[in-house]
Amino acid sequence: MSIRPWRDIQRKKTKKIKVGDVFVGGDAPISVQSMTNTLTTDINATINQIRSLENVGADLVRVSCPDEESSLALKKIVKEVKIPIIADIHFHYKRAIEAAESGASCLRINPGNIGKPERVKEVIKAAKDNGCSIRIGVNAGSLERELLEKYGEPCPEAMVESALNHVKILEDNDFFEFKISCKASDVFLAVAAYYGISDACDYPIHLGITEAGGMIPGTIKSSIGMGSLLWAGIGDTIRVSLSADPVEEIKVGFNMLKSLNLRHRGVNIISCPSCARQNFNVINTVGELEKRLEHITTPMTLSVIGCVVNGPGEAKETDIGLTGGKNHQVYLDGKKHHILREGNMIDHLVDLCEQKQKELLNKKV
Repeated sequence: MSIRPWRDIQRKKTKKIKVGDVFVGGDAPISVQSMTNTLTTDINATINQIRSLENVGADLVRVSCPDEESSLALKKIVKEVKIPIIADIHFHYKRAIEAAESGASCLRINPGNIGKPERVKEVIKAAKDNGCSIRIGVNAGSLERELLEKYGEPCPEAMVESALNHVKILEDNDFFEFKISCKASDVFLAVAAYYGISDACDYPIHLGITEAGGMIPGTIKSSIGMGSLLWAGIGDTIRVSLSADPVEEIKVGFNMLKSLNLRHRGVNIISCPSCARQNFNVINTVGELEKRLEHITTPMTLSVIGCVVNGPGEAKETDIGLTGGKNHQVYLDGKKHHILREGNMIDHLVDLCEQKQKELLNKKV
């Protein structure tokens, strides 16, 4: 048992599948993904955006394939990027077949939009033939007509039934390399649907609150919905849907996982909101540090506290700590190390974090 059991999250053990070279489910790390917003037919722009997502740690990326030209463009795109591509398919099953043949590692299909089971079967064959996994992407906004007539409105039961109907189609065709999402813009609806599908089967779960909104409201909405599910042990891969730069989705996703101690990447900054007691400008300092420390990928903690009220206590729990005072106190590995009397505080902290990264990497060798 952990010495701090109140921090422990017991993840539900799901089936492990592969999306390209990334494992999803089982004991695999929770993967973080986003989606491009470039025209897929603008191959260079799409490649550049995927590379920017790779730079901030994205494990997977979804690319929309609304037409034949877009799905065929994947042939060139997959050759120029490192992370697996998930082809986003709506309405026309032939786009899924083309995407599979063009190098997509996974096909995201929306059951309510793909249509007849026969068409889904053709998609399954293309996935099998090309080593693709599939995501059953149920969305409250595009449920099948018969389910809406049965239940009267989008509800958790309708979403779970939609997912399970398509699970059966895949299973009946001896296809088991798939994950499931049950997304809604309504947090309550999405969370209830995810609990339902998690109880109903053991396939890996893709978490998301769809159409969550802009940077601030979307982050809050996603954190409440997805955070509660992750805390309950549900979720194997996540996508934070924001009306913002896709790079921000990856950053928010990793910060969500950091907060729940589920996965760590880069510097986790613990900082105060600042008040009249601060002995330096905390807000500006932290804002600049966030930019300057983006290149560090090794997990570590840094506390930046403006005064001695909570500064020493926080610093004792972090790898590197700074407590504001007449002379700023620097802590290393939870212990007082030296006083920072002069020089650029931000440069100094960046240097300490870079040194810490080297130290941690050397320990792994």
